Amino acid sequence: MDQRDLSRYEEQARIIKALANPSRLMMVEELNKGRRNVSELTQLVGSDTSTVSKHLSVLKNAGLVFIEKMGTTVFYHLRMPCILDFFNCIEAVMEANAFGQMETVISCKTKSQS
Repeated sequence: MDQRDLSRYEEQARIIKALANPSRLMMVEELNKGRRNVSELTQLVGSDTSTVSKHLSVLKNAGLVFIEKMGTTVFYHLRMPCILDFFNCIEAVMEANAFGQMETVISCKTKSQS
């Protein structure tokens, strides 16, 4: 693997790691509906303001959100809504996994009834 490929994979992993938290996933999904401030996201997540701010910092550093200041209020926006396509893919994998598990359960029940 050359250095360019390695750098690309490292950057992809950094972005995926930024999403690897249920609260951050929730925030990204909420920001897809429109801009939100820290107070709104704090209510959504149910954590304290400092924790939500840290989550937002991780998302901002990964390039997933950007900020807009209006007076004393800071609003967060989803920078790349296409990230939700990734969420859809994850849900498709979850569905396939659940289907595979169901097939296994059915197979086990069929064998035990024989």
